[in-house]
Amino acid sequence: MEWTFEDLQEWDEKIVKLAKAYNLDWYPIDYEVCDYHDMIGYMSYIGMPTHYQHWSYGKSFERTHTMYNLGMEGLPYEMIINSDPSISYLMTENPLPLQVLIMAHCVGHSDFFKNNRMFKHTDAANVISRFRNSAKRIKKYIDNPNIGVEPVEKIIDACHALKYHNYREFGIKRRTHEELKQKYVDIANFKPENLPADFDINKIPLESDYDILGFIGKYSRNLEPWERDIINIVREQSMYFMPQAMTKIMNEGWASFWHYKIMSELDLPQEFHLSFLKFHNQVLRPMVGRINPYHLGFTIFMWIEKNMGLEECFIARTSHNDESFIRTYLNQEICEELNLFSYSKKKKEWTIDDIADEGGWKQIREDLIKNVGLNSLPNIYVEEMLKDHTLILRHEHDGRDLDLDYAHNVCDHLLDLWGDEFKFFTIIEEEPFEI
Repeated sequence: MEWTFEDLQEWDEKIVKLAKAYNLDWYPIDYEVCDYHDMIGYMSYIGMPTHYQHWSYGKSFERTHTMYNLGMEGLPYEMIINSDPSISYLMTENPLPLQVLIMAHCVGHSDFFKNNRMFKHTDAANVISRFRNSAKRIKKYIDNPNIGVEPVEKIIDACHALKYHNYREFGIKRRTHEELKQKYVDIANFKPENLPADFDINKIPLESDYDILGFIGKYSRNLEPWERDIINIVREQSMYFMPQAMTKIMNEGWASFWHYKIMSELDLPQEFHLSFLKFHNQVLRPMVGRINPYHLGFTIFMWIEKNMGLEECFIARTSHNDESFIRTYLNQEICEELNLFSYSKKKKEWTIDDIADEGGWKQIREDLIKNVGLNSLPNIYVEEMLKDHTLILRHEHDGRDLDLDYAHNVCDHLLDLWGDEFKFFTIIEEEPFEI
């Protein structure tokens, strides 16, 4: 269906009017119209037009481009950046009904970015310029004849392997090492009985430190200034993206919830209705063998509105991440509606472990929580840095053993950054294990 920019503006005005009537509160949205080739490029750079250069983004582009041209993979209907103003991409190939749905969908996303507590630290107003400045610094290092592309990419490779090994709760002020030391000095002075007998005030870190890149950037004695800068760049940018990984189900569910409500109340032309239902159902269709975050999030928000009211939907949007959202609202009724079940591989056969009945739905919920957001990644922390700079790391075992091949590869990257000896402890088959 042919469309013009005037059509987009007209429908955007109608969407904005309805969204404001529901008290949605979003960043202004700048829509950029692009072709499929540009969309693949934005996808490859995780939607960020000012991202730094790295071979992995080029690899992602070539893969997606090839798969798309072969008809083996589609492109996302929408892509929007958490910035103020938000930037949303509309493909020229999309028919008008889909463009209208996308614009309504993006209003929901932008409202979520602006109001969910997980995004409060992302500095949406300045993120584009921050990324641009970081990209310029890395380009400068690449162009420096004394450094060059290979050393820069080696550091970035290592940082990418570790970038999501950080604290997973935002909004909590973390004490610096100096502040922690003062805390324990005060305890020692006033309530020494609250400290273990073997407590060492000079231990680094004084408490388990999950911010591995931050720790390496601060304490490694083998880094050049440009290497330390790149570590800080990747760390900062990973903290910008982490909330999106940790709210995928909520974010997509909220956007789908609002595009459905808004599109249902718009005075759509007759020829729009079938297209709207087709695109809506394509977005929310169940997936074989895995969870569709759009489908799960949408279903939960619809249940909340029906049973607890729209105000509770707004409270959930503001207060939760995927883990707490599922733990709070996923119940037996929703599990049955979605026909959820959990399964596992035992020896060479796949078996169903639990179904959505009275005895199984709670375990399904727990299994789902273990695999949402960053919970699918192992939780690793720095336990201690010895006086000879040997680094002691430990895996916080939750019943799932580490993939040892993957762990060894990550250790290689860790060595590239730390430069000194380190020891990495976990549990394999219920026995202590040093990697």
